[in-house]
Amino acid sequence: MRRLTHTLVFVVRFAVIGLAIAFVIGLFWPGTGRQLRARLGLAAPAPATTAVTTVGSHTLPTQEGPVSYADAVARAAPSVVNIYANKLVTEQPTLPEPLRRIFGNVPTGPAYTRREQSLGSGVIVSDDGYILTNNHVITGAQNIQVLLYDGRVAQAQVVGADPDTDLAVLKIDVSDLPAIQMASTATRVGDVVLAIGNPLGIGQTVTMGIVSAIGRQLSMANPEAFIQTDAAINFGNSGGALINARGNLVGINTALLGHASGAEGIGFAIPVKTARRVMQQIIDTGHVVRSWLGISYTHVPVPANSGLPAAARGVMVTGVYPGGPADKAGIQPGDILLKIGAHNIVDPPHLYRRASAMPPGTAVTLAGVRNGRSFHVKLKLTRRPVLSDTARSRG
Repeated sequence: MRRLTHTLVFVVRFAVIGLAIAFVIGLFWPGTGRQLRARLGLAAPAPATTAVTTVGSHTLPTQEGPVSYADAVARAAPSVVNIYANKLVTEQPTLPEPLRRIFGNVPTGPAYTRREQSLGSGVIVSDDGYILTNNHVITGAQNIQVLLYDGRVAQAQVVGADPDTDLAVLKIDVSDLPAIQMASTATRVGDVVLAIGNPLGIGQTVTMGIVSAIGRQLSMANPEAFIQTDAAINFGNSGGALINARGNLVGINTALLGHASGAEGIGFAIPVKTARRVMQQIIDTGHVVRSWLGISYTHVPVPANSGLPAAARGVMVTGVYPGGPADKAGIQPGDILLKIGAHNIVDPPHLYRRASAMPPGTAVTLAGVRNGRSFHVKLKLTRRPVLSDTARSRG
């Protein structure tokens, strides 16, 4: 019995000493075990398999994401350019603020003209020189210069712009341009995205975040659907690229909610599907063609004590444009519109997007309620006229 005990103690001591030696070797000479297995002809341990989780009909990998997005940035960054829009601004000195309140804007000197430079970003979308940027970056510019990733500078011409989506298309005459690859799959909430641009004029910068929401409407005057992201977007990022983890373009950065509103991490981008459609129309015709119904509308009001959600399905007509399609069809203010064609109207932005996407001349049927009674009318969409900013909520 005593001999067995001594044997067990010897084995334990030997194992402890062996483990200690192995630990020291692994600490100071990493990779020794792999080299020893190679010399002895032993197989390397099998790589860890990726576990998957099934959610509904989707099979999702549970492994960790990439430790670097450098490859995605390297793929997309050469396609992002800096834009310098030069404007001539005429100003006239007036009385200082305390006196201006009493005497008004009384001139105190001759008017003078100064040069103002607007900074922004853009994305090369074709190797023949077309660049997408924001309309507000180049509005009113007399001269637009583009600084390429490789240091070349080119003069840009405005092909056309679309204030509704805040998109503009520029053209430069330069060879060997690296056009960005556009994403072919839909963006989902939770996708990792990277914003590339020229914030505050300090040079090309990359920030990372996720898609926080999709289909965002920025205002009643702009019913287009935007991507919301928490990737940092600062002044100068406007017109830059929002890319996915593979380096493909998913949106054009356009707006942010700044510190003045008390918000942080709320930026917006124009989806690549919208940008591609607007760009093609601008290249083909110089402008974007939209159809309209000739009405203004808002959410359907719901009584406070009804127990229903704050906004019901459909829209309520608040105004009818004289001589427009809806006026000719007999639509009246106060009408509740519930369907356009075979599609239910979800809310005002939904009606705007559906009607404006149809070609002018398309015949549609509107269904709704007037004074508690249902009605159906047929009308023919016409091309939307150029509207002022205060009239852009008309559909």
